[in-house]
Parts: sequence; C-alpha cells; structure tokens
Amino acid sequence: MRLGLKLFLGFFLIVGIAAFFVMRVFVGEVKPGVRQAMESTLVDAANVLAVMAAPDLKAGRMADGDFAAQLAAAQRRDPGAMVWRFPKRSIDYRVTVTDARGIVVYDSRGQDVGRDNSRWNDVYRTLRGQYGARSSPEVPGDETRTVMHVAAPVRDPGDGRTLIGVLTLAQPNDSIAPFIAASQRAIVARGAWLIGLSALIGLLMTWWLARGIGGLSRYARAVSAGEPVPPPKPRRDEIGELGQALETMRRKLQGKAYVEQYVQSLTHEMKSPLAAIRGAAELLQEPLPEAERQRFAANIAQQERRLTETIDQLLRLAEVEQHGWLQHRAALDLCVLCRQLAEEAGPRLQAARLRLECGLPGRAPVQGDAFLLRQALGNLLDNAIAFSPAGATILLRVWRQDAGWEVTLADAGPGVPDYALERVFERFYSLARPNSGQRSSGLGLPFVAEVARLHGGRAWLRNRAAGGAEASLWLPTT
Repeated sequence: MRLGLKLFLGFFLIVGIAAFFVMRVFVGEVKPGVRQAMESTLVDAANVLAVMAAPDLKAGRMADGDFAAQLAAAQRRDPGAMVWRFPKRSIDYRVTVTDARGIVVYDSRGQDVGRDNSRWNDVYRTLRGQYGARSSPEVPGDETRTVMHVAAPVRDPGDGRTLIGVLTLAQPNDSIAPFIAASQRAIVARGAWLIGLSALIGLLMTWWLARGIGGLSRYARAVSAGEPVPPPKPRRDEIGELGQALETMRRKLQGKAYVEQYVQSLTHEMKSPLAAIRGAAELLQEPLPEAERQRFAANIAQQERRLTETIDQLLRLAEVEQHGWLQHRAALDLCVLCRQLAEEAGPRLQAARLRLECGLPGRAPVQGDAFLLRQALGNLLDNAIAFSPAGATILLRVWRQDAGWEVTLADAGPGVPDYALERVFERFYSLARPNSGQRSSGLGLPFVAEVARLHGGRAWLRNRAAGGAEASLWLPTT
C-alpha cells in the first residue's frame, strides 16, 4: 500500500471515528433534552393552571365552573401555528384535578372522574409536598406511546398554604416526536457534511504530502539513473529541507565525478598539441634555416590556438552540463537571434568568400536563454563556414515544425561520412576541415546538443541529397 493511501486512510479513520462518536452523543442527547425542555414547560403551565383552578375546587364546582368552561373553550381552539416547519392545529394538554385524597374530581376528557389516583407518582409525591411527575403508556401495555404527567399542588386561595388538591397536566410524548426526529436528521446530515469535508481536507493534505514525497522519489531515481534533473522546488517544511539536502549531496557527488572526467578529457586532448609544441621547440633549439624556423614557430602558434580553443570550448560545455537545467528562461525570438548572428558573421563570410542566405518568418517565439542559443547557433554557423568551399552559399532557415521551431544551417561542403554521422555529437570527435586538414576541438556539436536538451529540444546532423550537410536545432514553443 502506497504511503499516500496510508496517510489518507489513517486521517479518515481518525476523523470518521471521532465524528461517529460525537454524532452519536449528540443524537442520543436530543431526545432527553427535548423532553426535559417539555417537562420544564409543563411545570410552568401546571402551576399557572393550579392557581386558576383553586377557586372552583374549593367551591366544589370543578365540573361546571368557570375553569372547566374556559379550559374546554381553549381546547376547541385551532392554534393555526407553524412550529419549525410542523403545523400545530390542536391543544394537546390533558388536565386532571384530584381532591386532597387523590380522587379525580375533574378530567378535561371526562374519562377518569372518580378514579383514585393517589398511588400515581405525580399525585402521590405532590400530596406529600414533593415535586411529582411520571411518564406512563398512553394505552396500557404499549410502551412505544407514552404520556408525560406533571403535577402541581392546588392550595386554598384563602390562605395560600392549605393543600386542597392536585392538578396534573399531561402531554403525549408523540407531540414532540417530529421535532426530535428533525433535530436528529439535521445532526446526522451536518455530521455527514462534516465527515465529507474532513475527508476532502484529508485527501488534499495527503495529496500535498504525497506530491512532495513523490517528487523527491522521482528526483532520487533520476539522479540514480544519471539523468540531468532540476533540484526539487523549495518548500518551507521538512520535505523542502530534505530536498535541499538531497540536492546538496547530488552536487557534491556529481561534482567530484565530473571533475575527474573533466581532468581526464582535458589531459587526453592536451597530449597531442603539447607533444607537437615540445617537438617543435626542441627543433627550434638547433640551427635551422629561416624557412624551417618560421614553419616550426607557426606550428607552435597553431597548436597553442588549438589548446586555447579546446579549453574554452570545454569550459563552456562544462558550464551547461554542470547545471543540468536551464538557469535563465525568457521570451525571445529566434528570427532576431538569427539576424544578429548573420550580421556578426559578415566579416568571416566575406573573408571566406561565402554567402549566407536567410529564410526567416516574421517571428519565431520561444522560451529560453538567449545567450546559450546564440552560442549554439554560432557553433553551427562556424561549422558551415569551415566545411563550405569558397564561393558557396550557406542556407539559414527557420520554420514551424510540430509544436516548435526548427533552425537549419545547410552548407555546400563534402558532407559527413556515413561512419561519422553517429559520432559527430560525441565529445572531442571531429572531422578534418577540407581546406586546411585541421581538426577542431570536437566540442562544438556536443555543446549544441546540450543546449538543445536544456531547452527541451533536440539537435541532429544529416547529409543533403544535393550535397553538403545540414545541421538542425529544434526548440519547443513553450
């Protein structure tokens, strides 16, 4: 199981269990809470009604007194109320009054008059000066439908102290059942939203963490495979610190290996020019004719230029290879770069008696490093000049190709031998110039290939059917 899935499942399990128990507590507390609120309301109402019923109970006219008449009129009323989306169209109260012995002398439904209620908890406790209440089945034997009874003492209105009876106010618990069910549904619905929102937050957090860890993993695999890869994006957390530590370690390890490779390559390439310089210098120490002395001195200067060119090219190549990714990226126009290149190369073209023909569109926008691209295109043009015979025309073209722009430089030289086509982009591999027979450092085309890679493009070389070679550099538009 992947780390991201483990993190998400762990987060969701913790939040889900916590939400489940919280919802269960809330749902479990709704029913008793609503009933307690109803009981408190019944207590208030029972005491109010007990005061109102006291005169008729003392006078012995509970059945046909003002209290009974007013209560009957009230129970015939239609409240026409809408309580929390539930309509209320009738009065649910039931009122019973007992005398001081607990015998029912009034029942708002007219059912239990004369019954001895002195053993019922509400009447029993009230007659003894305590708070009396009970909950009993509405229909004997049916525990699913219960009625709450709350009693209040009826005192003599003359002295306000003598207990002359008990008034019990009853209300079916079913009357508040819709409110309890609605509250429970609301809690469950909101709890479901809470769990869903928590799951979404957990998913986003897991994705964020897994994305950072996955990026480090991909970076480590690329480094292990020797692929050039940009460092992990900076982050202000432990993952960011780990990424920076990995990048620092990579730089140190690759730097050591690169220095070794660099020194080996440079040493190898310097042996031949140094041997030629040493041989010429030894000969110059002997008496020589002036012509021979001039020839050996020119050879030393030529080999010195070769060494300088090799070192300069190797340094440029080392700079782009060490980065592994493009350091500076900006919007630029390949057509503008090509025009600048053609203008700068004018004197060299004139000296070599060559002509440069440009075929450029209005614009060729790309994203990249103008300095590196100018150097890369300059290397391609240098090769075209070196391999073209006097009086030839070099073709410079830019056109749209796939999702990018392709720049080609075609010369009219002898072309590239088949055996060398696969090796021209190797470091230090070069072909003899047709005019002088000299070889270059063999680092120009590897530099072009590295610049193309840094820009997400590619470079290649092929022979033209009409003769000569054609070097191409393709760059994506973005």
